Amino acid sequence: MKQRLLAMAAVAALMSAAPALAQEDEAPSKRFTAERVFDMEYATDPQISPDGKTVVYVRRAMDKMTDRDTGSLWSIDLDSGAHRPLVTDVPASRPRWSPDGSRILYSSSNGKGPEMRLLYLDSGRSFSLAQFTEEGPGGAVWSPDGKQVAFSMFVKSETPSFAKPPTPPEGAKWNAGVKVIDSLVFRFDGAGYLENGAEQVFVLTVDGGTPRQVTFGDADLGGIDWLDNDTLLATGNLAEDSDLDPIESEIYKIELAGNSISPLTSRDGPDLGPVVSPDGKTIAFRGYDDHLKAYEQANLYLMDADGGNVRELAADFPLEFGSIAWAPDGKSLLALCEDHGVLSVYNVDLGGKVSQVVTNVGGTSIGRPYGDGSFSVSEGRRPVIAYTAGFSDRPAEVATIGANGRDNKVLTELNADVLPFLDMAKVEELHVASSADGREIEAWVALPPDFKADGSFPMIMEIHGGPFAMYSPFFGSEIQRYAAEGYVTVWTNPRGSTGYGEEFAQLIDRNYPGNDYDDLMSVVDDLVTKDYVDEERLFVTGGSGGGILTAWIVTKTDRFAAAASVKPVINWMTMALAGDIAQFARRHWIREDPWSNPEAFLKFSPIRYVDKVVTPTMLMVGEEDWRTPAWEAEQFYTALKMNGVDTVYVRIPDSPHYIASRPSRLIAKTDNIMGWFAKYDPAKKKDEAED
Repeated sequence: MKQRLLAMAAVAALMSAAPALAQEDEAPSKRFTAERVFDMEYATDPQISPDGKTVVYVRRAMDKMTDRDTGSLWSIDLDSGAHRPLVTDVPASRPRWSPDGSRILYSSSNGKGPEMRLLYLDSGRSFSLAQFTEEGPGGAVWSPDGKQVAFSMFVKSETPSFAKPPTPPEGAKWNAGVKVIDSLVFRFDGAGYLENGAEQVFVLTVDGGTPRQVTFGDADLGGIDWLDNDTLLATGNLAEDSDLDPIESEIYKIELAGNSISPLTSRDGPDLGPVVSPDGKTIAFRGYDDHLKAYEQANLYLMDADGGNVRELAADFPLEFGSIAWAPDGKSLLALCEDHGVLSVYNVDLGGKVSQVVTNVGGTSIGRPYGDGSFSVSEGRRPVIAYTAGFSDRPAEVATIGANGRDNKVLTELNADVLPFLDMAKVEELHVASSADGREIEAWVALPPDFKADGSFPMIMEIHGGPFAMYSPFFGSEIQRYAAEGYVTVWTNPRGSTGYGEEFAQLIDRNYPGNDYDDLMSVVDDLVTKDYVDEERLFVTGGSGGGILTAWIVTKTDRFAAAASVKPVINWMTMALAGDIAQFARRHWIREDPWSNPEAFLKFSPIRYVDKVVTPTMLMVGEEDWRTPAWEAEQFYTALKMNGVDTVYVRIPDSPHYIASRPSRLIAKTDNIMGWFAKYDPAKKKDEAED
């Protein structure tokens, strides 16, 4: 009996412990796993009210059921800190306050098509301003008196045809009619094959009704601002051969009374982004004189309302001016600038004096850590700036700061329910002298949670695209995924990156890929020297510009155990003849004709040196990518196969160039890359051999 009781007690104890053991076995990983991508939320487009008391922003989240990155509108009361939903039942984006602060204009969708809706804050009710087709409005801007909005929208034009097809008999199943194309740019990434037509400017009263088209013709017009209640400004290129000069643009004045349009600028080069001063007398804008280079930095200019008295502001400022806004008193401008790996807001007074207001703006690039963010400014004697704040361990939050640079506050903690409970990678900053010429190269490294500098860890180098772009020390889901799986992950801004001055970016003009290879290898050497990584366990990947650099790297060295080239340019000849920005690649990048000087294109093309490759190399591309179309990756893949090099070709269904536009695509990208690297990891091969 005693033995039986003891046995029963033991069974009872085991049964009582079972749930705890099961819970322990089923406890979610504290690493940043693939599924955690769906848990991420981040802030974009914070818009502060005219009185500086409320911020409305787009709260973005990952919808598991639709596999979409979706947005809703939330508000923050700056006095009480109250954080409340405004529009959450439908996708919503681009909130814009009315001049009196009583209403918010925003973009949405009703399930049948795009909408532009107006929300009354006193009642909480909203209505659709007009019925739109599948094209939808974009870039809506309030008139100064708050009675109208102006926006751009695509308008179809007649499709060219040379023959009238016969009418098929009733019930017959004939092939679809032919499609005649006569434009140089006939498809574009994210849009596919383009319909005939152009973006035109419309105005609409905020009481609703029918939008009135105020521009006509074959050229796209956008970037709208109001000069006064009866006059608009817009940016475009109305030249007949506009397709042959893809960066050219002028600023045009549109008189609403007669729909007349006239240019305010005329130089050879882009003029864009007009912003009218509070008193309506001065227009700030950005642009540069076109010297036919692959990259030229946008400068800041002022002109009178009639287009006269053009003058440059802060000509000696070394950084490029991004989005701009007038200070409420009209005595200075606020400008968002790429600034040595981060974004900063600078104040530029009318005498050209520049001072930094706030830095570490960014964090809105959820996949890879690009420098991406935005800001807005209130009115009043003590204006307040709302901006997206970037961090290394979490995506963008909403923050505010006085326009005087004081009282900086972070207002949200959108991932406080997830990220504090995970073992996130620690990020360190590196400054490395390039072996090419000693120039300082900035980089960041994410260290796995169990990291120690013992020379045992594998490394992934992640290379940014562009190549005229900038990585930041901010959160990136792909970076955290790699680090969570045990990879020391490094990303860097080699020469050609923006944010370090025009001269640094132009170092790759007609020399890409070139010495940026040396910059990247110098960063790898630094990590090896520091004992951060195992020299036998090095891996490299990158997308777009990073894709071509990855392919270029494996033609020059065999030091990497495996590589993954994502959406690359492999052959500059095919890029310059069949990509969606073909004319830019020909006219500004190579500055030669592929039919008369093919060597100018081939000498910087990885396909030219594919016979040097021995590194196992994955190629990956979106099936709807027209920026670096699938045939680019396919050329390299086919050549590697012919040469007996281990390779695999991964296609992402329905994906444009921006693969991370859907959460599942982002997961598929990172996990397939890591699976490929694991296959060729010497340490894992050794473990398998020992088993």
